Amino acid sequence: MQGFKTFLLMLFMTLLLMFIGSLIGGRNGMLIALIFAGVMNFFSYWFSDKMVLSMYRAQPLSPEDRVYKITENLVKRADLPMPRVYMINEEQPNAFATGRNPKHAAVAVTRGLAEIMSDDELAGVIGHELGHVSHRDILIGTVAATLAGAITYLANIAKWAAIFGGGRNRDDEDTSPFVLILVSIFAPIGAMLVQMAISRSREYKADSFGARVSGNPMYLANALRKLEMWSRRIPMDANPATENMFIVSPLAGSKMANLFSTHPSTGERIRRLEEMAR
Repeated sequence: MQGFKTFLLMLFMTLLLMFIGSLIGGRNGMLIALIFAGVMNFFSYWFSDKMVLSMYRAQPLSPEDRVYKITENLVKRADLPMPRVYMINEEQPNAFATGRNPKHAAVAVTRGLAEIMSDDELAGVIGHELGHVSHRDILIGTVAATLAGAITYLANIAKWAAIFGGGRNRDDEDTSPFVLILVSIFAPIGAMLVQMAISRSREYKADSFGARVSGNPMYLANALRKLEMWSRRIPMDANPATENMFIVSPLAGSKMANLFSTHPSTGERIRRLEEMAR
């Protein structure tokens, strides 16, 4: 059911992208928009992990490192390939997973996370990230972010097309500048809401996986309490486009970010984990 819901949301974003393309350039515009999305997704599929690890200057950890050893134990329990393990030199406690599939995955934790978490809590957090690896959420999230970015880009083109006289619809007739203005305003909002829905639903699944593979749901619940508190106190210079990758929003200190967060309520996540523990 969860997979079908995600499929429908991704289909909606693809159709929205094609619709905007058709408004701007008729049938040719719709085809170009579809090709544009395909090229962006292909590029994201192969290179997104390298890009995001480079963006945060992540450094690989040795097998002797505490974080590496905990990850190694968890992948054995989860029957997953060993991912590459990285450290990000950031004081805010946080973590994310990236990579196109379980065989080409990476888990990155911040220095702040390693410093404040016990071994059990760290196991809960890394188990959550391995849940994303196991469910291939990284690929789904990357494609959703790419589609949302493409929709926003085309919506911006629609805005300028409206200013300079309009576009072409599916029948290659002139499109009203008023329609293009509406599309330029509401299409990015719609894409963002769909991206949020995809991300939030998959966070719950990763929490459940992390709770099971770490051995106790309270490990992750206790870690989330710390993450919620410290992420609000310690800012992180994070790219908003990568917000959905982290276990908690690195932009949690911003009221606007909370309103449009890609993450479900931390309190609700903890409540569900406590129910699992009972």
